[in-house]
Amino acid sequence: MKLSLKSKVIIFDITCLLYIFLLVYAAMNKGLDFEKFKIELGQSPLLSAFASWISWAVLIIEFAITIFLLFPKTRVRALYAGFCLMSMFTAYIFIMLNFSSFLPCSCGGILEKMNWQQHLLFNIAFIVLGGAALWLNHSQYDSDRQKKTTPSYPVKLMLSTLLSSSFVVLLFLCSEEIMQHQNPFIRRYPHHPVTLTDTIDLKYNSYYFAGSGDGKIYLGNSTVPLYLLSIDRKLKQQKIRITLDRSNFLFRMIKIDVNPPFFYITDGRTPAVFSGRISNWTAKLQAPKPPYFTTALPVDDSTIVFRGIGKIAKANILGIFTTGKQSKIHMAPELLQKQIDGVFDTDGMLHYSEEMKRIVYLYTYRNQYIVADRNGVLDYRGNTIDTISQAQIKVAYLKEKTEQTMAIPTLNVNKSSSVCGHLLFVNSNVPGRYEQKEVWKQASVIDVYDLQKKGYLFSFHIYGLDNKELSSFLVTSTHIYALIDSKLVVYKLNEKLKNEMNRVSGKKN
Repeated sequence: MKLSLKSKVIIFDITCLLYIFLLVYAAMNKGLDFEKFKIELGQSPLLSAFASWISWAVLIIEFAITIFLLFPKTRVRALYAGFCLMSMFTAYIFIMLNFSSFLPCSCGGILEKMNWQQHLLFNIAFIVLGGAALWLNHSQYDSDRQKKTTPSYPVKLMLSTLLSSSFVVLLFLCSEEIMQHQNPFIRRYPHHPVTLTDTIDLKYNSYYFAGSGDGKIYLGNSTVPLYLLSIDRKLKQQKIRITLDRSNFLFRMIKIDVNPPFFYITDGRTPAVFSGRISNWTAKLQAPKPPYFTTALPVDDSTIVFRGIGKIAKANILGIFTTGKQSKIHMAPELLQKQIDGVFDTDGMLHYSEEMKRIVYLYTYRNQYIVADRNGVLDYRGNTIDTISQAQIKVAYLKEKTEQTMAIPTLNVNKSSSVCGHLLFVNSNVPGRYEQKEVWKQASVIDVYDLQKKGYLFSFHIYGLDNKELSSFLVTSTHIYALIDSKLVVYKLNEKLKNEMNRVSGKKN
């Protein structure tokens, strides 16, 4: 059916009015809470690195198109610009839906109520409407001059859509390159990666995570060294008393690790290693005597990864100790890198990924972690998302330089951490760009890294309780358990994060 000239004019004018309403509404919502818009754009997986200028550019362009749509002489070009802008928005949503692990939102008002699929259809409708109005206007222009309408203009519209979408794809690729390799320190916060399910009052704040497995987590208690508390999936608690194969053993700094079917008791100051099976909770002293260590982590029933003080350099050093008849000690002095004193500046947290068969060491005072194999051979050095590459500490020496201590309060970059499968979870102490100070007062930030892909994934919050903040946490393939003062807080992982865990681990904790 051939439309009359009047009908074409009416359709074109209505389309311009709809674009004016949409752009004014969207721009006003962004402008009224511009800081929120900029923060949410900064957390977008597509545009994180360019959030500062894109936030202003989008706002200015939306208002500019609206103004030019009001004047007859510029209306056609303004609608064409609006058509291209909607093509960019649509490409953005399409990429988010198909290539992003999480979906933030930087919309406002009624548009914020739509889900991403609805928003995609809404944008496509406006693209079709704008393209049809431009096409009708062009055919009207040709008929006025008695020119034959050719298919070149629809092709021009399709090419404009393709070029606009390609620009968004280019921004996405450039943003990923900057985020992963140039480190602008912008965190990404997905919607609800974890859900709070339960809070348990443990009565005491002296508990620590001893391990997990077979559907249970295990908590040690520093004030009652040989007792454990196990908690199953239904949050049923059981107290466990560990017995030793000898009495009156002198412990100095005891730590329990549970990795079913085995458990371990280590003391680096004695030094000693006990181990046994959880079937009877009886521990046997292992021979020979291990070297002195400051922290240790059992890898299997006969192998322990430890950090000690080197005899020559008097600095922290990582090593592997094997018990039994084939006992041996292998030191890996090249793993920890000295910056200041070799002790405080190399302090950190020791983990082991059973699924990857890799040792993971996270520095406390700088933005670096180490991944090595079971023999202490370095795989690679990775960086956390913050920019603090140099430990900000000052060391004072006492008793004729035989003792050393921190001379000034220092910046604790990485407060606590956990490894599950191929993922490293870090409780960071350093705010990034576009992050609100109010949130940092209420919550702890957990950054997630992929140890296989050697890169940052995203972040989420664990909120404090009664003005108390997170002290430590444990991640399993289904839950995150957090110790906050005397409370154990349980979070359930969302499906995407859980599936990513199980892709490697295959464990159900």
